[in-house]
Amino acid sequence: MVRAHAGARPLVGVRLVPALLVCLAAPAFFVLLTPWLGWILLAAGLGTAAVLDRGGGGGEVVSVGSTLESSTQVGVARTPSLTRDLSLIAIGMLIVSVIPLKAELDDAAMVRFTLALGGAVLVPYLVSRFVYRDHAIRFPWRGGGRWTLWQWAWLIAVLVLGWLILPFYFITSGVYENWPVVDTPDLIARLFVGVGAVGIWDELFFICTCFALLRRHFADATANVLQAIVFVSFLWELGYRAWGPVLTIPFALLQAVIFLRTKSLAYVVTVHLLFDAVVFGVLVHAHNPGLLDAVFLVLAP
Repeated sequence: MVRAHAGARPLVGVRLVPALLVCLAAPAFFVLLTPWLGWILLAAGLGTAAVLDRGGGGGEVVSVGSTLESSTQVGVARTPSLTRDLSLIAIGMLIVSVIPLKAELDDAAMVRFTLALGGAVLVPYLVSRFVYRDHAIRFPWRGGGRWTLWQWAWLIAVLVLGWLILPFYFITSGVYENWPVVDTPDLIARLFVGVGAVGIWDELFFICTCFALLRRHFADATANVLQAIVFVSFLWELGYRAWGPVLTIPFALLQAVIFLRTKSLAYVVTVHLLFDAVVFGVLVHAHNPGLLDAVFLVLAP
């Protein structure tokens, strides 16, 4: 069988407009903290996408034959709906936006985060699977086979880079104060669980949901930039402020590239958890002067 695509996934084009509007709702929600602006951007993006979807695009021609020139057309596959895919991203952002993302460790906050972040992944998946019936969201845990030498080397590099960079960022910028003081075993344990859980969620939502859905319509580079807008905006409200985007932007872009190369959710989650392990250690260090001074190059304030 030969598939003759109606057009390769574009780097730019008119369909980028609604996708950009939807993704720009993220900084409205999570950076500017202006929900009404986020709602307007989502409505404008989904409305524009609906107009473009109605305008057509013939889909993908399906042909039978050994070569494209000698093949016979047997049908046209349905083009993925931009409106539907953007609506799934919008649903996830709307669910997250109903709670404040300030890091807190009390029971109520942990329940609040669990319900909102869990819902932001689960609801779009269920809508895609059982309402739209296109199964556009998947979680390929072991999709890339055995890890290669470069993958193991990168895990070590992540730890080393995190150890070198993160203490300087958190302590000199003062952003460690965006996380609660952790000076008891109970609070330290809660911080460990919270940091790790949010890290796993990041990959489930930003990579396996947002990035995967955007890739159905745009070139990988375009989809990556769009998901990074959402990813970095979320991290900003979570606490990665000051010059944090200098770190979070390349991290968000690189995680998507790694996912494309490895096709493994397990690997990008492992990378993220190693990074977050250093974040956890730095936060404990910053809030407990003298406890981990021998581990990090930057002394606790």
